[in-house]
Amino acid sequence: MQSQDMALLIHDALLLPDGRLELRIVEPRYLRMVAEVFKGFYPLAFAMHKANGHPPCYPEATQCEIIDFNQLEDDTLSIIIEGRQRVEILSARQDKDLLWKVRAAPCHNWEKEPIDGEFEIISAALEQFYQVNPDLFGLYSDVHLEDAAWVSQRWLEVLPMYSQDKFKLINQPDCHKAMDFVLKLIKSHAG
Repeated sequence: MQSQDMALLIHDALLLPDGRLELRIVEPRYLRMVAEVFKGFYPLAFAMHKANGHPPCYPEATQCEIIDFNQLEDDTLSIIIEGRQRVEILSARQDKDLLWKVRAAPCHNWEKEPIDGEFEIISAALEQFYQVNPDLFGLYSDVHLEDAAWVSQRWLEVLPMYSQDKFKLINQPDCHKAMDFVLKLIKSHAG
């Protein structure tokens, strides 16, 4: 797949492949962006905010799809996006309404791999996390607690960490460092 132009949505949250996130769209310019994405003018990329960047986000984003939407009681729009493919931002420009468009090329997504041994605790802990956070769990029609890449990416999306630390972990060639990090974190809080 070659590079392509994408509409860019920047947020404090992290979204990785197969992850889901619900966003509230309030400003008319973002409503226009969503309409353009639905009409097929541009694919949508979602990036984690980084101050002093150009654009003001990390240089990698996740191409995503809008999989559901609802008009809320206050006439704003709620959309649910699902991450598909990690992309590298090659160039960026800002429209007159200050929305960002980027040229992006696909990056390597982590390969699926089974969870086994001591790492099974990470999967069990994520399942418990979802039971305590049913709104987040409700975004998923099915979960993949047997897949190390899926589980570690969901943890990186929800853990309260500095963005630059998350970015270091997601830029690894596979999920192993993320799995090690989450396992150490869980063990340190279990004792």
